[in-house]
Amino acid sequence: GKTLAFGLPVLETVVPAVPRRPRALILVPTRELATQVRDELEPLAAARSVSVSAIYGGAKMETQIAELDTGIEIVVATPGRMIDMIDRKEISLQDITQVVLDEADRMADMGFLPQVEWILRHIPGSHQTLLFSATLDGVVDTLIKRYQTDPVMHEVVSEQVTVEQMTHRFLAVHDMDKIRVAAKISAAANRTIVFVRTKRAADRVASDLRREGVEAASIHGDLRQSQREKALADFSEGKLAVLVATDVAARGIHVDDVNVVIHYDPPEDHKAYLHRSGRTARAGESGVVVTLVLWNEELEVKRLLKRLKLDQPIVEVFSNNPNLADLAAWDPKADAISA
Repeated sequence: GKTLAFGLPVLETVVPAVPRRPRALILVPTRELATQVRDELEPLAAARSVSVSAIYGGAKMETQIAELDTGIEIVVATPGRMIDMIDRKEISLQDITQVVLDEADRMADMGFLPQVEWILRHIPGSHQTLLFSATLDGVVDTLIKRYQTDPVMHEVVSEQVTVEQMTHRFLAVHDMDKIRVAAKISAAANRTIVFVRTKRAADRVASDLRREGVEAASIHGDLRQSQREKALADFSEGKLAVLVATDVAARGIHVDDVNVVIHYDPPEDHKAYLHRSGRTARAGESGVVVTLVLWNEELEVKRLLKRLKLDQPIVEVFSNNPNLADLAAWDPKADAISA
């Protein structure tokens, strides 16, 4: 829905471009999101004889330049690769009339805002700037004040509404049994995303899940673009049951019918919990969100529960617990070790 919110107006107003001088620029934080936005816009763009291209690191620049040579109207780009192309004079922003900053809060979290500002300063003349963000505080607010003139704000329904459609379970697990608990939960679900904090953990957990008989793959920034795209495609098509992802890589995952999200490593804060958990319970569907908690993480998770205003206990479980096969149907309060 969000992609169409900015994509349709851009498609309605964009005019034909000359080689290497696009008319609209959409900046996104990750490679996955760049390809996702391009893929969503392409069918609609084709109906209006408009071309869309994705420009991002990890792919051959020569191929991307060749696309620009055909006269691309809309470019979806990550900040780093866009700066490289501007520096090398492979692209001109002289004809840009519309700029979209998608997931500005995540670009801020990833430290990309200086690059975004550099790009905005290199767009001459009059143009419209659209900014999409989960939050409008801090550096994002600074961006609005610097680069938007007399902006109009449109606010959609809070993420809390989606959170209320989810079933939340907080499970106290033992370190040696943790992967087996995750495997049991994943095996009972059709499609699961497992969140970890580091790239190394993503590879390790995916490998451990495979040893437990669960088809799993990792997705993170150190993988080749082709590997990331294959994992996403296999997951979308149902060939892969589980994706193990870092927070950054997961921003490019837009797959419906994810019925379970597992916080294998508890999130750093309530915002991260909402972002991660939002991969399930989409479009009015229900979903189960599971947080696995080691003994030394309990205080941190209790603070998280309080911040989220979730009345859920932390329940000790082992991998032989039959309730893991249907966490949505289980009432854990009778087995709670802490509230």
